[in-house]
Order: sequence, then structure tokens, then C-alpha cells
Amino acid sequence: MINNDVLRRVRYALALKDQTVIEIFALSEAEVTRDDLLHWLKKDNEADFVKLDSKHLGQFLDGLIIYKRGKQEPPAGAAQAAAEPLNNNGILKKLRIALEFKEEDMLNTLKLADFELSKGELSSFFRQKSHKHYRECGDQILRNFLQGLTIHFRSPD
Repeated sequence: MINNDVLRRVRYALALKDQTVIEIFALSEAEVTRDDLLHWLKKDNEADFVKLDSKHLGQFLDGLIIYKRGKQEPPAGAAQAAAEPLNNNGILKKLRIALEFKEEDMLNTLKLADFELSKGELSSFFRQKSHKHYRECGDQILRNFLQGLTIHFRSPD
């Protein structure tokens, strides 16, 4: 899925204003200007569209975790985990952490978008890549999850 779409959809689902998104980036120590943000929020067929790279999307999602849950200090003596390239599984995992969603919340969010998934299928996205039951999260699943988030957070019920 295109990183710009993820940023746009999360911003819309959570009703985040431009200034709030910039502050979220700052929480992960990323310097983003309003112009940068506006270029990333444009559709890919519009003039001045700039592709959002995985590094900046990862910084946004890390900042979203801090914004929603507060800053966590690593335990003393704990080694910093090496950052893996951001894929759909990583995006789903970071959103799950930021929103403090449990397995049932994730499944219900997907159900809001008329997408059924079993607990086993969902848990396969959060396993280590080396695990035999690990599965790549496809664009369709991530897209449906983001659509379900929009319904969850923006519906009047």
C-alpha cells in the first residue's frame, strides 16, 4: 500500500489536524514542515505530490504511539532493537500498539469494513518473520483495517 495513503487515512480516521500531525512527527524527533505534510497529503495524480518514504511513515507511527500512550523509557541495560524495513505487518502492528487494540478490537474493526478474518489469520501478521506460521499482510487487509478505523472513530453511533 502507498505510504501516503496510510498517512491520509490514519489522519482522517483519527480526525487529526495538520498541526497535530506535525506535532506527532516531532514526538519521534522528526522535523516536518507544514509544506512537507501538504505535499504528502496530496493525491498521486496532483501537482506537487511527494512520495512519503517508509522512514517518515515509521516516524509518524512511532510518534502516534507516543501521542496516544505516552513516552516509554526502555529498561536499563536493554539493547535498542534494530529497525526493520516498514511493511504492512509493521504498520498494522504500530497502529495496534498506538490505539491499544486487543485481538477482538482488531477483528471488530475489520468486521466494520465487511471483512472477516479469523483469530489465527490475524495473529499470523504479528509473528516473527522466521516463524512457520508468519504471513505477510496484504494491501487489501490493511486497506480494510484503515476503512474500519474510519468507521469506528468517525461514525455517529
